[in-house]
Amino acid sequence: MPTRIQLTAEDGHTASAYFAGSGDAAIGLVVIQEIFGVNSHIRRVCEALAGETGYAVIAPALFDRVEPGVELAYSADDVARGRALRARLTDRDIILDLKAACAAHGKRRVGIVGYCFGGTVAWMGATRMQRFSAAVSWYGGGIVAMRNEKAHCPVQMHFGEADASIPMSDVALIRKAQPNAEIYTYPKAQHGFGCDDRASYSHDDAILAKNRTVAFFARHLALAPA
Repeated sequence: MPTRIQLTAEDGHTASAYFAGSGDAAIGLVVIQEIFGVNSHIRRVCEALAGETGYAVIAPALFDRVEPGVELAYSADDVARGRALRARLTDRDIILDLKAACAAHGKRRVGIVGYCFGGTVAWMGATRMQRFSAAVSWYGGGIVAMRNEKAHCPVQMHFGEADASIPMSDVALIRKAQPNAEIYTYPKAQHGFGCDDRASYSHDDAILAKNRTVAFFARHLALAPA
């Protein structure tokens, strides 16, 4: 049964997290939120991934560091509020909370997947930590600024070609800097195409990207020494 758990970071900060799947699972995922918090969409993502893969899935509430319990929708006001909250988080805060989520997975082999803001965080997890065995980013707009960082695990990325906030020129720069990354683009997809609560949701593209994500994790998170 999905449940709320508490994470404790190395600096003593405690944060809530959403847990889905079996506590007996040998493989774990860390799911990273958009700028809207661990809202109903992210919880559904956790449940769907846990159900399809059999993995234990943890979504840390990164905004708990600045405002506990944030769950936003997708209005212009919510977008503005989410951006303001994200601006108050430092990279150090984020990495500490990623480490806390990994610690909660114990000895499991762990992958990370993130969406929007979380897509950028997934790239940070791949490049600034060595705990993850695979990383998947969906429309991570901040990756281009960090494109020259070295990934310590296999990486897959998904971008919409009609995304007004991530131009294809940015994706081209990422491809050039990261020739070993598995990068997919979707011709008609906009930003947030994987979220069925958004007007930009694209069912067919979301299903294809999800299937690619699950297959990628199946390849790279096969049971082996972590």
